[in-house]
Amino acid sequence: MSGSPEAFIAANTRILSPPLVPEIRLHLAEESLPIWQKTEEELGEMNVPPPFWAFAWAGGQALARYLLDNAALVAGGSVIDLGSGSGLTAIAAKLAGAGRVLAADIDTFSLAAVRLNAALNGVEVSVTQEDLLARDPDPSDIVLVGDLFYERELAARVTSYLEKAAANGARVLIGDPKRSYFPNGIFTRAAEYQVPVTRELEDAEIKRTSVWQL
Repeated sequence: MSGSPEAFIAANTRILSPPLVPEIRLHLAEESLPIWQKTEEELGEMNVPPPFWAFAWAGGQALARYLLDNAALVAGGSVIDLGSGSGLTAIAAKLAGAGRVLAADIDTFSLAAVRLNAALNGVEVSVTQEDLLARDPDPSDIVLVGDLFYERELAARVTSYLEKAAANGARVLIGDPKRSYFPNGIFTRAAEYQVPVTRELEDAEIKRTSVWQL
């Protein structure tokens, strides 16, 4: 592929606002199939993950809405956003008044999307491509997770990380519609939303999605 991740993102997305969070603008794909195909065709040799960063997933929308509506939870605090994707929840945390916000994702294109999207919304978000799940959590006031319980092994690693972070004093907030490997009996529901999504990606046009805490 010629050009940068930023150029690929700009060429294959539009600037749109997620339905549940109209205050935030993101580079998003209008349809799922074309950008999935483009990623495979143009970036396949680079072993780039699927373009999860190109969509405002239900859990991320719910968590972002919750942060904006409950700004006191993050005001002035340090935040880690795991599997940041588009950066939606990281940006929401910053808009809600958080101090340092670190968006973590192992996908180079996700981090490019986070930088572009943060600039669109006039906020500063730090990024890291390090797999934070591979080590003990750094000290942080808040840990955010949106839609990371879709694979068994990943869900187990995320749960272990969150339990350690909570034991260290972090507030853990999760946005998730109870995907396949969401662990039962560990988290408590803090809020629930009816999130507009696309049937190309989900099994319904409105996804009942909760914000959970540990």
